[in-house]
Amino acid sequence: MPYRPDNRYYNIINPIRNFAGCLGGLSPMAYLLPIELGETNMLDMTGKVAIVAGAGSVGAAGSAIWGNGKATAVLLARKGAAVFLLDINEEAMAETKAIIESEGGTCAIHRCDMMVAADVQEMVQACVDRFKRIDILVNNVGGSAPGDPVSMSEEVWDRQIDFNLKTAFLGCKYVLPVMVEQGKGAIVNIASVAGMRNDFRSGRSHVGYSASKAGVIQLSRSVAGTYAKKGVRVNTVVPGLMHTPLVEYRLARTVGGNDPQKLIDARNEAVPMGHMGDSMDVAHAVLFLVSDEARFITATEIVVDGGSTAFMP
Repeated sequence: MPYRPDNRYYNIINPIRNFAGCLGGLSPMAYLLPIELGETNMLDMTGKVAIVAGAGSVGAAGSAIWGNGKATAVLLARKGAAVFLLDINEEAMAETKAIIESEGGTCAIHRCDMMVAADVQEMVQACVDRFKRIDILVNNVGGSAPGDPVSMSEEVWDRQIDFNLKTAFLGCKYVLPVMVEQGKGAIVNIASVAGMRNDFRSGRSHVGYSASKAGVIQLSRSVAGTYAKKGVRVNTVVPGLMHTPLVEYRLARTVGGNDPQKLIDARNEAVPMGHMGDSMDVAHAVLFLVSDEARFITATEIVVDGGSTAFMP
């Protein structure tokens, strides 16, 4: 049913309407008058083309625990987008593709090393050749390495910057011209709360990861300001402690003493809400930011961390 205001509404609006009529013009509040609204499908991605970098997922095939890129790709497809899946792990990409297609979605896979400019440039052209446009780019490539400035080698530092920051830069570099030509586009870069605060309580340092993820946040803001008048929005999703396959398949070995459950319990306890988030929490934040409902949102961040950063001492 369309919205019908009660008499109190007309008691307020009618004098304004009559006054404007006497002036021979429309009231500044004319946009507040009731309109007939049809049904809307919020967060609809129908007709949009999305590139999702890092769309595979580490861990065993068929695992119920997904990475952020895999969850984002599947969710965008469920909402109607045609998704161009990127990863260097072809088997992981194929599994994401199989899930999307089993649900009736549309996607294609493309092997791409997002740290190599020529690969990224070729990938963008392949997407345009296949789907004729690019409406959405999700830069979701990265990973952490332990170390402080003394203990971390220069080679590891360089790779951390390339892996976490250069990948987002190159994605933007080659997708932006397509979006500008279209007059519209939305980019979401995935950062981390490590780029916003220091995890001093854990006693661990990952200086390259923290610095590069802080760079991702500022990259988004800078690009957003440059391209705001060209119809391209750029935002960042900032995940906190998430239960993704990295917990069992990497962190349990590197920082968890090979005891995944102990690590999971500790990470749950560290979150004010009492539990980690998961990849779908990240995916839903991405979905909102690339949707038309977020059309006036750019150069900002959505922090998906269960309140962790707000409650840090």
